[in-house]
Amino acid sequence: MKKHFLFFIFFGLFSTGYSLEPVKFNSASIVNTWIWEKSTGGLSNPYTATPKTIGFTKKIVFTPDGKVITYKNDVEIRVSTYQIEKGIGFSDKAEHDLITFEGKTYIIEKLDNQNLTIATNNQEASRSIFKR
Repeated sequence: MKKHFLFFIFFGLFSTGYSLEPVKFNSASIVNTWIWEKSTGGLSNPYTATPKTIGFTKKIVFTPDGKVITYKNDVEIRVSTYQIEKGIGFSDKAEHDLITFEGKTYIIEKLDNQNLTIATNNQEASRSIFKR
């Protein structure tokens, strides 16, 4: 009886400490308001767009509850969900942190307390740069 009791304790400790869920990227650092600074096109369509060159401002707000709110000239234009997970980059076939929102998947190239750079996870790999 004592062996069975110890077995259940041992089994309980290991079964609650192990999860089959995938490890998620800590999205807490992306939760904030991000102001669009510029976008650049990829190899087949090289361009640089800024608020000055295209005539409008853009910002995105990532919320803690998984929503992303997009603004154009400070007017809310879209609310959708976002998801962050590990995945494989299209161009380098390496593992990256990916974020999916508004129907597209992006590689998170840079994320710190002031900067967010995302690139589309496709052959074009156009980049958008945001600041807090």
